[in-house]
Amino acid sequence: MGIAISLILIAVGAILTWAVTDTTDAIDLSAVGVILMVVGIVGLLLDLLLWSSWGPGYMRRRRTVAAGAPVEYERRVVEEPAPAARRRVVQDDEVVSDAPPGPPPP
Repeated sequence: MGIAISLILIAVGAILTWAVTDTTDAIDLSAVGVILMVVGIVGLLLDLLLWSSWGPGYMRRRRTVAAGAPVEYERRVVEEPAPAARRRVVQDDEVVSDAPPGPPPP
């Protein structure tokens, strides 16, 4: 249930509880209004709790961590003579480091 639906339920419940003065023998509109307000408030609290970064649903999100050492690249410019003009070629070479990997990310 979204925040908008929860607010609509609370508003309709409040209208039925305090604004409608019609009486019927079949149903108590005041009780229906209170029930709608309670359901709207519970829905609103659950929605805020589960969709926020501080709620318990935030901790259950999956995180992906890449295994292995990070890959570094070294960029170098190679000048190659061409028959008509000079060309510039940029190459990315993988740098292999023998240093131990750093600490895992937080």
